[in-house]
Amino acid sequence: MTRLVPSAADLPTGVATNGRLGTTTVALVEEYPVVAVGVAQMLHPRPEISFRGAFTDVAELLSTDERVDVVLLALRLPDGSEPGANVGALQESGSRVVVFTGGDSPYLLRLAADAGVAGVVRKTADGDLLARAVVAVARGEEVPAAARPERPPVLLSRRECETLALYAAGEKSERVAARLGISRETVNDYIGRARAKYRGAGRQADTKIDLYKRAVEDGILPGPGLPGA
Repeated sequence: MTRLVPSAADLPTGVATNGRLGTTTVALVEEYPVVAVGVAQMLHPRPEISFRGAFTDVAELLSTDERVDVVLLALRLPDGSEPGANVGALQESGSRVVVFTGGDSPYLLRLAADAGVAGVVRKTADGDLLARAVVAVARGEEVPAAARPERPPVLLSRRECETLALYAAGEKSERVAARLGISRETVNDYIGRARAKYRGAGRQADTKIDLYKRAVEDGILPGPGLPGA
């Protein structure tokens, strides 16, 4: 475990952590040093924010005496930790959590969202947007993820999601029914509803492969290479 920005000496000239009182304190949990330095450069000059450093995993941040108002949390970390568990641990420590993501994994984002993150900011955000999000979250507000217009949203019920996750992952209707404790007819009904909703949004859902792709896009299933895939 390596703290990426432990002190002013570890940052380029003019980029340092600060300890201004009466401000929103922020820490970053992120794998890549170049991202950590970039965030420090964007947040350090702002009088309303005190950037307290960057860490490569949540356990390292929590092992210090540092307690901050807001944590910017990357979804993929080198220790392989699960986003939902990370969010829960940070919330227990008293911090509010903003997911800081490149948007490459809807599944990991869904896990974090289910754990109750206060907001989502993409790594393409500029300093003004990032600062506004941090301050808003510290005040108790929420910052929703930016819309993805290329993928019209589809609102599935909890049961439709559960059924789709099993069916699209390769299970037959009979097996899905047995695992969920429902009838095969009910499984087929849920899958039919999901297909209809995707078609209504202009997203192809005719085949099982189509449904798998939609489930990965919407974070219902992990993509290849992720835990649970």
